[in-house]
Amino acid sequence: MQASAQEAGAAERGIKCGIHDSHFGTPASDAANSGGGTLRYIADCLAPIPRYGEHMSKVRKLLHTRYRVDDLERTVKFYRDVLGLEEVRRHKSPRGSELVFLKAPGSEELIELCCYAASDPVHVQPDLTHLGFEVDSLDEFGQHLARLGLQYSDGPHLNAEGGGIAFIDAPEGYEIELIQMARSGASC
Repeated sequence: MQASAQEAGAAERGIKCGIHDSHFGTPASDAANSGGGTLRYIADCLAPIPRYGEHMSKVRKLLHTRYRVDDLERTVKFYRDVLGLEEVRRHKSPRGSELVFLKAPGSEELIELCCYAASDPVHVQPDLTHLGFEVDSLDEFGQHLARLGLQYSDGPHLNAEGGGIAFIDAPEGYEIELIQMARSGASC
């Protein structure tokens, strides 16, 4: 099947917008950049993408963040009993992942916990990622943790304005940051 002129142009832009010099530098070959210099190269990268029919728009809002886990029920119990999140829904994905969606009070965004038995065990690297939750009081939350036989893994670290942060480790090693807002509204 013959490619349309628009698809051919997109293929050419794909070559121009591929991996060349970093950060919108000029393409590796002047032949790939016939006559427009760097500005033409950038314009080509921002041109309409035929399969979408127009320029891509910006995202509207964050809907969820996924964390893969080995023990789904243990992790759901932690997020529910320790952090107070609510289970919103649960289902199996088409490829067989067990999914649970959780929501924090006062938030629209969901946390998606995913257990995929066919994958390797989860190994979270130190300081790779964390979720941050606002709490009224780090001291009160620390007392809540103590009643559950848990403690902060780091902190609390408070500042003169009354704000601060502390961390607790969730199952699988994911860090959870607890944030007490300062009287001025800032966290730290």
